[in-house]
Amino acid sequence: MLNQLVLQPNRLYFIDAVRAFAILMMLQGHFIDTLLNPIYRDNTNVVYNIWTYFRGITAPVFFTISGLVFAYLLLKAYAKGDDKSRIKKGLFRGVLLLVIGYSLRINLKSWFEGYFSPYILVIDVLQCIGLALILLILLHMLLKKHSYIFSIVLFSIGCICFVTEPLYRTITLEHVPQFFANYMTKANGSVFTILPWFGYTAFGAFISTVFFRHAHRNSFKTFTIITFFIVGCLLIYQSSWVLKKLSFLTNIELFYLSADYNYLFTRLGNVLILFGVFYTLERFLKQSLIVKIGEKTLSIYVIHFVILYGSYTGYSLKRYFNQSLEPSEAILGALIFMTVVCFISFHYAKTNHFVYNLIRKMVDKVKK
Repeated sequence: MLNQLVLQPNRLYFIDAVRAFAILMMLQGHFIDTLLNPIYRDNTNVVYNIWTYFRGITAPVFFTISGLVFAYLLLKAYAKGDDKSRIKKGLFRGVLLLVIGYSLRINLKSWFEGYFSPYILVIDVLQCIGLALILLILLHMLLKKHSYIFSIVLFSIGCICFVTEPLYRTITLEHVPQFFANYMTKANGSVFTILPWFGYTAFGAFISTVFFRHAHRNSFKTFTIITFFIVGCLLIYQSSWVLKKLSFLTNIELFYLSADYNYLFTRLGNVLILFGVFYTLERFLKQSLIVKIGEKTLSIYVIHFVILYGSYTGYSLKRYFNQSLEPSEAILGALIFMTVVCFISFHYAKTNHFVYNLIRKMVDKVKK
């Protein structure tokens, strides 16, 4: 089935633009959240509320776009009749993200002083994305011969992850080794957990199957843009109502509990609208700076973590300016921070593959 589909030779530039938007939002969001004086965190302030709202879109975008890109590449490789190398690369990439995620928590200074903090076991976005990619590979290997079943399974997983969130929202897993428990609970300090965030990756992968199956059609782009906006708005404004209606019709309380704290489906709506905006503007984005930034998200993430949080050295902006800046200082500082991090990334890394290839060369040398 997949082998009969028309492959698209053109890169989906809007994806890189979306990633660039997300990484820039992450840079300023982390900087301001870490260094802004708490007295200015005013929930009655319109500007602060807008900033908080848009900051909340960042992680859902990263997880969704990761699933979309990764699954799309797997589908293209399988359609060409050889997905073994792509699976191998994908597994390497997933494991590499896990390793980098853990390594960014290392503080060599404290280690040399004889103090080993369990902070290194805290799970962040890289570990979750790495594990999510590995899970996608497993699903692809199981269902690659059944295109439509693959789509249905991905969509179903996304819905299940989101709807069942109340069941594991406050889970602690006290009797599970912390290394494993941290992937499911925030009780030990994890910033992200595989659930519910794998749901966004699954939805992204589902979208990739739609793109792959229909992107060659003439009206696909227009139809998809309209769909992104319509479904996005419905998720933002009507998903809670639908969940409550399902609870009423089925007498299943879980639907109501999910509707009562419905940030997952509404954020997915935000993501789809963002996709629609950048897909609409795609022809203006080709060869633009924002697309080039989108090609360097991993490098930018690693560099910003070292500078802002002091990975490896313990010396960081957080150490010297933690929660001490005025709003004007925080805004100006965020702009400078974004510029410096992007400059370093552009100067030392051509694309995300820079990091992957560097590690791969080191691994190859060890094998020899």
